[in-house]
Amino acid sequence: MPALRVTPSASLSQGAVMKTDLSTQSRYPAQHAFVVQIAQSTPGDENIPLGRAEHLVSGESTHFTSWAELEAFITQVLIKIKEKPP
Repeated sequence: MPALRVTPSASLSQGAVMKTDLSTQSRYPAQHAFVVQIAQSTPGDENIPLGRAEHLVSGESTHFTSWAELEAFITQVLIKIKEKPP
């Protein structure tokens, strides 16, 4: 697998964003990266998921109260990416 090349877009001391050379990524491209946060369940509601998901590249985010909502959000974002490549 090729090495990931990361270059700073400005001085790191200025809180710069790191730029990633997406051409070196094959299996896990950055445009497919999400952060999923799961909230602690309350007693009696252990089977009800509650959380937030964010697409790292676009910043698009949502809150979800079911696994189906989470899956729908991720699918929607990935379809947008496929229709409009970077």
